[in-house]
Amino acid sequence: MLDLGFIRDNLELVKRKLRERGFPDILENFDTVDRERRKFLVEAENRKARRNKVSDEIAALKKQKQDASALIAEMKQLGAEIQELDAKAKAYDDQLRELLRNIPNVPHPSVPVGSGPPDNQEVRRWGEPRRFDFAPQAHWDLGPALGILDFDRAAKIAGTRFAVYTGLGAKLERVLANFMLDTHTREHGYTEVLPPFIVNSASLYGTGNLPKFAADLFKLEGTDYWLIPTAEVPVTNLYRDEVLEAEQLPLKLCAWTACFRSEAGSYGKDTRGIIRQHQFQKVELVKFALPEKSYDELESLTRDAEVILQRLGLPYRVVVLCTADMGFSSAKTYDLEVWLPSSGEYKEISSCSNFEAFQARRANLRFRRGAGKTEFLHTLNGSGLAIGRTWLAVIENYQQADGSVVIPQALRPYLDGLERLVPPK
Repeated sequence: MLDLGFIRDNLELVKRKLRERGFPDILENFDTVDRERRKFLVEAENRKARRNKVSDEIAALKKQKQDASALIAEMKQLGAEIQELDAKAKAYDDQLRELLRNIPNVPHPSVPVGSGPPDNQEVRRWGEPRRFDFAPQAHWDLGPALGILDFDRAAKIAGTRFAVYTGLGAKLERVLANFMLDTHTREHGYTEVLPPFIVNSASLYGTGNLPKFAADLFKLEGTDYWLIPTAEVPVTNLYRDEVLEAEQLPLKLCAWTACFRSEAGSYGKDTRGIIRQHQFQKVELVKFALPEKSYDELESLTRDAEVILQRLGLPYRVVVLCTADMGFSSAKTYDLEVWLPSSGEYKEISSCSNFEAFQARRANLRFRRGAGKTEFLHTLNGSGLAIGRTWLAVIENYQQADGSVVIPQALRPYLDGLERLVPPK
């Protein structure tokens, strides 16, 4: 959520920034709503001050045993007027709050202006895509042929956009999570947490998923519970309504969770395989940072996610998202995109974002410097990494002409030294 005073003092700047994000008319009524709200608040306060004065005058007259009926009548009239003005002020206050809830974050000045994905800018690349001397297969063919991935049984027990991993396929998914968690906790300084996979509406509001993106979520019928779309939601809300000390920051947490998304509006997009599923697993990195340090923390968080791809020997590139392609709560986002031989292109495997104080205002996440006043901290998060997409990237990039898949060196200790997945005979 943006600061009301900041919007009021920088209205034209915010309008321009939101136009760049593709929200041209969202602040069209801001001036009117804000002005009317303040007008009724001032009028109500003036009458309350008059009512207090009249109350004192009535008390003085009664003490002198004089007639106070005119002032008592005025007091009643003031009470009715105050009630009416308070109601009008509240109505405009509700409109203003609803407006603020639906305004996205303002892009950082370094974010490129653009109208969609083609305007994202590549920052760097790592590794060279492998040149195959045979026609590489897609993971949706390789997995079933290796006996490690089953779409038909997943569709039977759940539906489309689900998968069953079996045998070494299931183990590979598990060891990828362990490898990621071990790297981030042992080398990058993150503390591992295992949060609930179900959260309440307040938690989703805090991260900016509600109210705007309810259609993208799964809600448990008859409850205030939702399945999490990412560990960002429960982990960011761990300190909701709390005050941290400046010395505790940056606070770095990582979590493995299952993630659940309805994928509303994505029909026909990446429908084959496990690129876009209703349920998938992910290791998430979350940071709580000092405002003046948060962009340094964004760079280091992005590098932490990159290390996983480098250790696995998977070619990737880093792109900075343009204004129109960023998430609702983000001020700046880097996407890591891994090379997939099946499509001959790079596909997103991690988004690393700085939300500045946007989520902190919604979730009331604050910190204090010494004995000073509390301030809103900055929140950041990124996938470190999406496990299913890492799984398929390993399968596709390390496939061999005979249908086998070589295990990356970094994963072999987790797989009892196994060097290769081979098709069943």
